[in-house]
Amino acid sequence: MELATPSTKPKYSSPIMMNPTPNSTTPTTMGVPPSTPSRYENQKRRDWNTFCQYLRNHKPPLSLSTCNGAHVLDFLCYLDQFGKTKVHNQTCRFFGNPKPPALCPCPLRQAWGSLDALIGRLRAAYEAHGGKPEGNPFGARAVRIYLREVRDFQAKARGVSYTKKRKRTKLKGTPPPQPPQASSENKY
Repeated sequence: MELATPSTKPKYSSPIMMNPTPNSTTPTTMGVPPSTPSRYENQKRRDWNTFCQYLRNHKPPLSLSTCNGAHVLDFLCYLDQFGKTKVHNQTCRFFGNPKPPALCPCPLRQAWGSLDALIGRLRAAYEAHGGKPEGNPFGARAVRIYLREVRDFQAKARGVSYTKKRKRTKLKGTPPPQPPQASSENKY
């Protein structure tokens, strides 16, 4: 399986295409308004480039086609050093306290929500760069288990239980209830 490397990654297409006739030097437009990538697409591209750089700097360097869930876990552990979330160790006197009254030497780590969003973007980027969904290392079972463990441990360390937010269901096609109207008919 050959995937696009950062140097051959897909580029955003330009709405201007050169006219194929050799005598003309004026560009013609395809009628598509210029579009800038969304914030999500920019973040996905930056995350992808960071992961590819991590693979290149790995000893020995790794190719994307040989990458697996264990390499993704190594990458997530590497990112912990840049975290900003205080996660108390189990031996810390503030373990389980959501607002500790004093400082402690516990490490700063990546927050679970940030890691979860990062993995989601990297899963999408992997497939956008030609990877097959069934071979996606970001969707590996080990990665899902690791994220679940990080979520649970960080919730315990902060003393906050994690509850999944429920989506509101909207009934389509059903108008909102109308207040009863007074009618001139006597229904008795």
